Amino acid sequence: MSSSFNATTTADEIVQYLSSEIKGKVVLTTGPSPTSLGATFVESLAKADPALIILAGRDTTKLQKTVDEISKINSNVPVRLLQLDLGSLAAVREAAAQVNGWDEVPRIDVLVNNAGIMAVPFALSPEGFESQFATNHLGHFLFTNLIIEKLLKAGAPRVVNVSSDGHRLSPIRWGDYNFQQGETYNQWSAYGQSKTANILISVALAAKLGSKGLRAYSLHPGVIFSTSLSRNLTDTSVPILQALDKSLGNVEGWGEMKPKSNQQGAATTAYAAFAPELHDHNGAYLQDCHIADPWTETVKPWATDKVEAERLWKLSEKLVGQEFNF
Repeated sequence: MSSSFNATTTADEIVQYLSSEIKGKVVLTTGPSPTSLGATFVESLAKADPALIILAGRDTTKLQKTVDEISKINSNVPVRLLQLDLGSLAAVREAAAQVNGWDEVPRIDVLVNNAGIMAVPFALSPEGFESQFATNHLGHFLFTNLIIEKLLKAGAPRVVNVSSDGHRLSPIRWGDYNFQQGETYNQWSAYGQSKTANILISVALAAKLGSKGLRAYSLHPGVIFSTSLSRNLTDTSVPILQALDKSLGNVEGWGEMKPKSNQQGAATTAYAAFAPELHDHNGAYLQDCHIADPWTETVKPWATDKVEAERLWKLSEKLVGQEFNF
């Protein structure tokens, strides 16, 4: 039963539990490069006979290695590649146009916005936005909205945004999302802002499209050090994170990090993508394969507030230069 799931539950266990929900589904996942949580998720998924797995990422050569792993697990599962550079809005539009042009893929049942960067040095996207905000949030926001019609053609579509308890590190900086063009930049504050955005967009999607059958969720996968997400961390990165937590009064600044394996980290993604018991909890934020309890777990109110969600939606429309009215 789902009530027995916890921090040690694996993606394989979730897939086995939800195999009947997964069979026959079309699933698009961003950022499933080798050894990533996205790759672990789709490789587990393959065991339950989905109709099609679409792998979207910047480097299709790397993605081919994930395809090869999926083929070893279940050679009967069709896999399709999509080149998607989330750091460039122009590239996102190109990728979305490709997806919308696939007549042989009339629907997408589940979109998992898994790709992301973490604690990188300050940089601006081609359109002039701080890179973590651009890649983790704006790229996914635009891509999701541009392919939304394919999702709405599914019987019970879901959008899953992989966030983090790192959202505790910063709300949306409404007047200064670019950190004064880098002058006041903190790698972890920027990461926190982008992860807050992931949760808020799930809340907004639930509010705007719940009546059309769409379910949207966000989640914290856990602390994972074994993926490429950690590649930009230096000897000072963790002390900087702890110092920021302490300055904000977050208990994490004094606590010990408890890393998860990739299988454990991908479990909540699988649960969010397919668990039928989540149907009546549209917009929820999950961790450890359950809906996070705001009283006992790290869930900041700035990330779940419906007014903040609508405000971010409007800001995001302005920044990508396109309105999405549902």
